[in-house]
Amino acid sequence: AFKLEFENHEPERARMILAKAREKGGTMRMWMKSAVVERELGNAEAQRQLLQNGLSKHPLAWKLWLMLGQLEVKDGNLQKAREHYATAMRQCGDCVPLWTAAAGLEETSGNMSKARALLEQARLKNKKNPELWLAAVRTEQRGGKAAAAQALMAKALQECPSSGVLWAEAVQMAPRPQRKSKSVDALKRCDNNPHVIHAVAHLFWSDRKVDKARSWFNRCVTLEPDIGDFWAQYYKFECQHGTAEQQAEVLKRAMEAEPHHGERWCTVSKNPSNAHDPIDVILKKVLVAMEKAEQAALQQALA
Repeated sequence: AFKLEFENHEPERARMILAKAREKGGTMRMWMKSAVVERELGNAEAQRQLLQNGLSKHPLAWKLWLMLGQLEVKDGNLQKAREHYATAMRQCGDCVPLWTAAAGLEETSGNMSKARALLEQARLKNKKNPELWLAAVRTEQRGGKAAAAQALMAKALQECPSSGVLWAEAVQMAPRPQRKSKSVDALKRCDNNPHVIHAVAHLFWSDRKVDKARSWFNRCVTLEPDIGDFWAQYYKFECQHGTAEQQAEVLKRAMEAEPHHGERWCTVSKNPSNAHDPIDVILKKVLVAMEKAEQAALQQALA
């Protein structure tokens, strides 16, 4: 009932339904959804109170800790955010998003050594975790430390030799003449992994092998239709090389798939200003975000 009222732009009714659920005890999810409603309405203090009350009842609810930390970052209370993340990581040490959020806060604050230390500590507590290795690699890349990023990637693939997300990143990181051989290695290690398939599609695209790229993009979204980033890249490809009909077909399929995951996809779709946007609008916003990130990375590489 809450979801229906929320999606129909009836926040007050959604509030009432959630308040009644909390009176009856309230699951962690009810507290989280209550905070989401206040976030969309721009009520930071009400959101903060709900998150704190929810955590008093569900102290191991990492999503509530993460939302509380993100709220403090947004409001400029960086020390409070650090304290919340530190408490959360002591209680939920196996939660990767908390570690990456804490490291990301230090990175954006210019504390690169602290960011590295947090990610290293996270890897010690969570062995063989591809997401933590990937976060460390990208931290070095953003810091302009290409050699350090390559060294970390080599270690990452030793510890997680069958990780699709790591092999996909390794293909993209490789010097252009080496990408083909790296993609062959990736396919040998994790054939039919959608992240690797996506990286290979990109490789064909950059080599202007349009038919092969289209085939591999299609294979990618067929294997994993729930990752919105894949649909956004597929749509971008068709905007460059496809007909209007092919572009429309990708949009139609994406809307039918209703993706919920993907790094860029989640960042855009969970932004309160985009909360009620349809799939096709979110997809196009993701595309804009990806293009901005690509331009920023290019400028950094040229600097």
